[in-house]
Amino acid sequence: MDALDMEIQAAAKKRTRAEEAFKRADEDLRVLLVRGRAADKGPSHMAKLTGFTREWVAKIAPAPKS
Repeated sequence: MDALDMEIQAAAKKRTRAEEAFKRADEDLRVLLVRGRAADKGPSHMAKLTGFTREWVAKIAPAPKS
């Protein structure tokens, strides 16, 4: 294996670790959004906090069933 092969392999491993970290952070955020909706926080409010659209927040955390 030459130096370029090793760089490619290292970059692939780095990308895999970053993707796994993103998935964990994404799941944590989704759980918190659901908790926020259960605590009567609206999607517009949470969209402002997160920088995501109101529609995305509402899709991830719909209004709790009454």
